[in-house]
Amino acid sequence: MKEMVVGSEVGRRGPPPPQALLERLKDYGQEDAFALWDELSQEESDLLVKDIESLDLPRVDRIIRCSLGSQGHPLPAIEPVPEASVSTVEERTSEVRERWWKRGLKAISEGKLAVVLLSGGQGTRLGSSDPKGCFNIGLPSGKSLFQLQAERILCIQRLAAQSTDAGSAGTVRIHWYIMTSPFTDEATRKFFESHKYFGLEADQVTFFQQGTLPCVSGDGRFIMETPYKVARAPDGNGGLYAALRSSRLLEDMAMRGVKYVDVYGVDNALVRVADPAFLGYFIDKGVTAAAKVVRKAYPQEKVGVFVQRGRGGPLTVIEYSEMDPSMASEINQTTGRLRFCWSNICLHMFTLDFLNQVANGLEKDSIYHLAEKKIPSIQGYTIGLKLEQFIFDAFAYAPSTALFEVLREEEFAPVKNANGASYDTPDGARLMLLRLHSRWVVAAGGFLTHSVPLYLTGVEISPLCSYAGENLEAICRGRTFHAPCEIAF
Repeated sequence: MKEMVVGSEVGRRGPPPPQALLERLKDYGQEDAFALWDELSQEESDLLVKDIESLDLPRVDRIIRCSLGSQGHPLPAIEPVPEASVSTVEERTSEVRERWWKRGLKAISEGKLAVVLLSGGQGTRLGSSDPKGCFNIGLPSGKSLFQLQAERILCIQRLAAQSTDAGSAGTVRIHWYIMTSPFTDEATRKFFESHKYFGLEADQVTFFQQGTLPCVSGDGRFIMETPYKVARAPDGNGGLYAALRSSRLLEDMAMRGVKYVDVYGVDNALVRVADPAFLGYFIDKGVTAAAKVVRKAYPQEKVGVFVQRGRGGPLTVIEYSEMDPSMASEINQTTGRLRFCWSNICLHMFTLDFLNQVANGLEKDSIYHLAEKKIPSIQGYTIGLKLEQFIFDAFAYAPSTALFEVLREEEFAPVKNANGASYDTPDGARLMLLRLHSRWVVAAGGFLTHSVPLYLTGVEISPLCSYAGENLEAICRGRTFHAPCEIAF
């Protein structure tokens, strides 16, 4: 506690808080933000005024009231996703896959696809304060997650250009929008600059920041992190919609001729960025929203799954914790699968028109999820609420949604926990990638030698050589590769 020192700045009785600002805070029941005004130095009181003035108070108040007010409202019962809404791996013929792939490449060659990366998180659980995308999972090449994703975009640009009559890679550019947070923005930009954008043009990458919202107590009052600063937290990965709206990037996309938007999370080492097959499927189905899904591994797996809200209602995602354990174990007697088996893996496709509707709809409804967390405050850490939206909140607004099953071992290697944890580690993701690429080499007529057991190693194929195992015969047929190694041009 500060001691009162007569004649010093501490404990001064300076000018009162700005009257107009205090009245505005009173209108929203937040006047407690000025409770310690008399104890602040001149510099601190200036900081507090600046901090409060930076808040869009009417919007913040609407979000707090709508979010707290929506608690406990009954939701329609959940139903399994209708079979007709899902493309399963086993029902896809090679002709259908080929058709979707070509259709997707055509749309990409016409400049109709943009890619949005959700990259607001730091690698805290990985033992790093850097943005997660900077993380190197220990591949032979030493590439970061950002580099793997950038090179997959470069590869698709080349394939899309080759699929047209023009055939020049320089004619196809996929614009990459990267959402950062106040905690990762500067470090992300510097990482891209220092690596010369991994071979992409600097002007085809746009960085923008997700917003933050005040952390509040159970009755909706601001929690003060210090006497002159409101505690804030990022507004969740669904903050994407408000950020695209406020930074006018939806208009930017329209100006570039974009019709479809691929949205994905940074922490998946096998993510197929700008996947032509998924895009072709999406266009073919004529839906407004789609998601890649994997089959739930076992009933109690801690993953969110897609469900239908009420018979004939929209598809949406519910978290593992929201589902009754007996429901999670139910089997569909016709298919032999779990009734609720389609796991959300944060790989989504939207039409640009729909993104505009969602951004406006979510803003109007202003309902955020409330996450009870420890919040840094004047009294030390206190239990409070963070307000977040999730990327999958969009699906509740979609008139039509389609799901596209992919195989975990081909497209989903999450990097969330430090090595030594039981799942989602860099080591686990590295092995998944090495094993997948080893299978590609063998399928292309190559051979592998290894001095440690093959289940512990493998080869890495540069995304610049192959996106999904295609075009490897010329490099691999009849050749022997010693694992672990990187196969590049």
